[in-house]
Amino acid sequence: MKKRILLLCALLFTLLLTGCAMRTVEEMYALPKRSEEYKELQAAIDTAMYGMTFSSPQSGENQQTVQMADLNGDGLDEYLVFAKGATEKPLQVLVFQQDESGKCRTLDTIGFNGQAFEQVEYVDFDDQPGKELIVGFQVSDQVLRSVAVFTFRNGSAELLLMNGYSKMLPCNLSGGRSELMVLRPGEEETERGMAVLYSYRDGQIVRSVETELSEHPSRIRRIMTGKLQDDVPAVFVTSSSGDNTIVTDIFAVKDGEFTNVSFSTEADTSIGTLLNYYVYAEDIDADGILELPGLITMKPVGSWREDEQKFLLRWYSLDSEGWELDKMYTFHNYLGGWYLQLDGAWASRLTVEQGHGCYSFYVWDESYQMATPLFTLYVFTSVDRDELASQNGRFPLYRSEGVAYAAQLDIAAPEYDITEKSLQDSFHLIRQDWQTGET
Repeated sequence: MKKRILLLCALLFTLLLTGCAMRTVEEMYALPKRSEEYKELQAAIDTAMYGMTFSSPQSGENQQTVQMADLNGDGLDEYLVFAKGATEKPLQVLVFQQDESGKCRTLDTIGFNGQAFEQVEYVDFDDQPGKELIVGFQVSDQVLRSVAVFTFRNGSAELLLMNGYSKMLPCNLSGGRSELMVLRPGEEETERGMAVLYSYRDGQIVRSVETELSEHPSRIRRIMTGKLQDDVPAVFVTSSSGDNTIVTDIFAVKDGEFTNVSFSTEADTSIGTLLNYYVYAEDIDADGILELPGLITMKPVGSWREDEQKFLLRWYSLDSEGWELDKMYTFHNYLGGWYLQLDGAWASRLTVEQGHGCYSFYVWDESYQMATPLFTLYVFTSVDRDELASQNGRFPLYRSEGVAYAAQLDIAAPEYDITEKSLQDSFHLIRQDWQTGET
């Protein structure tokens, strides 16, 4: 009898597993049916979704098929379902409202004539309670994306703004409510992009003057928000340029006007051009201000091939007037995933010779006539790496999975106040961008 019961339990367990494995994509994306609270909502969604499939946004932080936000400001979240059907406007945002008792109704349905949802954001855009809904969607392969901003202040979706875009970003550059920055192509003959800032003032949408980008929007590689040295909020737009270079445009509101504070009309380019490097702005010293990288070419001790040319990074911040402030000097080894913070008093005279698993650092005298050994950094990956890191005058810098970093002081170290502790404090691993996977 016990064997039959065990066999029956095993069979039921197998059927349950098989049922899970055979669920459709729609079932996998459906809200979990785990309580009475969700039953009515699930039923409303199932009814509204008849003949449609789920269509989640393809980029940004909000890529769920079913999302929640308080759109009308009543203190309760609405449910938004992103779907696609075979109607005249195939892209559909289904908005459901559920009261405290669990009663559910369709608040609104917003249709778009497009192929796919690109990006969805929720912001405090107007002067009314509740979040505004920003939807970016792909119209077709041949034309720009479109972005639409909706308010629900009167209980249903009301269109505030519709425009074309290549990239768009909610931001707050004026210190008040959220704004929307839109990047799109400019005049064909310039092959550059344009940036426009939309905000809400005195009950209406306000559009800034167009501000020029250094490159076409298709060349944009990264967009970041941060602050300038004088605590002014800004948007940093980094684009690829010709010959493996990058260029950074910095947008801010200055004296009430939206402007590219980094663009030089004389040089016809923006700051931060880095030859053969893809190094992006970051808060390298964790002071709340974004720093920009600049290159310092090292003078070799011996002879380098052209493809072996090495650089130091000079990190500097910018204020809203365009003035630079030096913040830090580093030697970055991007392939190895580490960097050293250097003393600004002598960093510009540093040079590095790379060997097999070691990096020998030298410092030139002020006339660049003689280079003196400063210290050597070692990278050990063998099974006895920890032992090697502590032998022959070496001392550990950092240990991680599968690798040990060590260093050894050389003849010029005392003159430049370099100690074991100072080297250990200056050694850092390069942080990886969790959204792009880039360093």
